[in-house]
This record gives sequence, C-alpha cells and structure tokens, in this order.
Amino acid sequence: MLKGMATGTGTDTTAARRGGPLTGFTVGVTATRRREELTALLERRGARVVEAPMMRLVPLGDDTALREATERCLAGPLDYVVATTGVGWRCWMSAADDWGTGARLAAACRAAVVLTRGPKATGAVRASGLDEAFSPRSEANDELLSWLLARPLAGRRIAVQEHGVPLDGFAAALRERGAEVIAVPVYRWGPPDDPEAVRRLVELTVRRELHALSFTSAQAVEALLASADGFDRRAEVLAALRDDVLAVCVGPVCARPLLELGIEPVCPERGRLGALVRTLAEALPARMRRELVYEGRRVVLQGSAVLTDDMQVTLPPVLAAVLRALSDRPGHVLSRAELLRRAWLADRADEHAVEAAIARLRAALGPHSALIRTVPKRGYRLAVTV
Repeated sequence: MLKGMATGTGTDTTAARRGGPLTGFTVGVTATRRREELTALLERRGARVVEAPMMRLVPLGDDTALREATERCLAGPLDYVVATTGVGWRCWMSAADDWGTGARLAAACRAAVVLTRGPKATGAVRASGLDEAFSPRSEANDELLSWLLARPLAGRRIAVQEHGVPLDGFAAALRERGAEVIAVPVYRWGPPDDPEAVRRLVELTVRRELHALSFTSAQAVEALLASADGFDRRAEVLAALRDDVLAVCVGPVCARPLLELGIEPVCPERGRLGALVRTLAEALPARMRRELVYEGRRVVLQGSAVLTDDMQVTLPPVLAAVLRALSDRPGHVLSRAELLRRAWLADRADEHAVEAAIARLRAALGPHSALIRTVPKRGYRLAVTV
C-alpha cells in the first residue's frame, strides 16, 4: 500500500520522528545577506544545503556620491523620502552620523512624508525615530510609484534611497511629473565571489539533484537566470523549476521574475526567513514524501532519504531517482528503459546501468532489500500491496 503524506508530521514511525521535516531534501540557498541564518534554519530541520550566493553586496568604496546626495537632501526641504531597504536606510543614517549631519538628516526626513517598501524598511525607519505615511502590502516599487504619481509632484523634492541597483525608471517617471529626484546610492550588487559555486548550483538544478531553490530577492532570481544564460543552460533550469525543483520565494516581489516566466513559486504569508523555512518544510514533504508498507513493515521515502523503524539511509541522487520512479507507480513493473529515462540515466544509453543501480540500491537498503523485486524479462517493481 502506498500513501502520500501531506506533511512530515502526524506519523508514529520511529525513524520519521528521528528525522526532521526536511531530512533527505537538498535545498539551494542563493541569498547573500543573512545566508548563514537561512542555512542554519534549514539544516536544523534536516535539510542538506548547497550555498551559492548569486551576488555580493558592495559598499560604495568612495562615499562621495552618497555624501553629495545627502548634502542635496539638506540643501532644501524634502517633500517625500522613499526608503526601499532596511539595510540601506541604516547605512545611510549611520554614514550621516559619521559626517556629523545625522541629526539634520533625521530632521529633514521627519518634516517630509516618508514611504517605505515593505516591513524591513519600515522597521529601520521606525528604529531611527521616524514614522512612515505609506507602505504597500505588495512590497513593490510599482505601488510606491503609483502612490506618488497620484499626487501633485511639480516642484516637489523627493529623496529615493536605492537598493543595490539604480532605480532609473522610478526616478524618470517622477521627473516627468516635474519632481526633483535625489537618488541616494548606499550600496551596489556586484558579481558573486564564487562563480564556481553558482555554476555548480546551476548544474545541480538541471540534473534535479536539488529538491528546492530558495530566493530572498528578485535580484537573486535574475542573477541565477543570467548565470544559466552564460552556461547555456537557461532553458534547462527553467524546465527543472517548472517540473521538479521547487522554487521558494520570500515574498511576491521576489517571486515576480519567476511568475512572468510561467513558474509558480511557493511563498510564505509573511516575508520572513523563518516563515520561508516553515513553508518549505510543509511544501517539500507534501510533494515528495511517500509511505510504503510491505510485509508488515513501514518505509518512508522522503527526498533522497529512506526512513524505517530501524534505519535512516540517504541515497545518492541516481539511486534516489530510481526508487522515486518505482514509488510513483507502486506495484507496477517499470522496464529498464523507463527507469533509464525516469532516473536521468539516459545520457549513459546503457540499460546495464539500471541493473547496476538496482544492485547498489538493494545494498543500500540492507535488510529491506526485498522491497525491490525483479520481474524476469520485464523490469522491476516495489514489493508493496496496492
């Protein structure tokens, strides 16, 4: 008998209790900021994590541009101030303090209408003693821009704290309405420190050796796709994300580049790392957890892990793919050719590779090797009751 389990909880299997909800799953982490925290949260739930920061945060080595922008903000009253990121806002306020203009900048912002893009920017603004007048639920720049364009802007002075990339289109739309826009550059996104880690993440995605890819910014999504372009693997990465590799985004703004490509990522209700990990810990088992019963024994297949009352085994990717293919049709016979295709062994073009994989799989299962049955001249099946 085969049953799909909605989550990793609610079973009395001893091994299942011993393993976490993400035991057996491999998750790619693309984040730059707070990467260590996200990795720790995932590993605490049993996941194997592959880290590949898509970008690096580059503080402006020469703060001339930031200082000049700050002086422009102080040269006259500000009507609106737009805070786009918490880290950027804090860096700006800190730099102004170092220059001895922190109190003046805070006063100038307090006299203006402050807009924030999402809860992190809102938290940083409030921590600096200010209050926001508007913060879009979508956390999208488009909604901030629409709010501003609904007001008379001719002659208004607007400071826009940028977040890693210049907001040229945003500023241009405001200038077209007659506003004076002061771009406040605090940091820039640069190329990744470890391009080889990015290349490896792309390859693991294409080979379906990742079960999920996590994103905490739209820029990380775009950087991954740009890297895949560079390796001539974009189409394959998109195919994997549509079919087999679960994309998990911290929020709707982060998810937008994938949605525009027809990929439906999973997003938590709240844009927080903890919520992202909890969502992932629910979504992956719902997709890839199976519970088998054979000869009165219960075996849980979860990602690349096999959990029983008396053992926990993590299988190599090919063996996990073979077992997953068999578990998708419990009790049915799958031919060597079908297993060759389903387990991504086709590049080897040799059905003997299936026989070798089955032998290794039985060895890995140890006392439960009888779960895999050979059907002479036809193929293999799981010894389960349907």
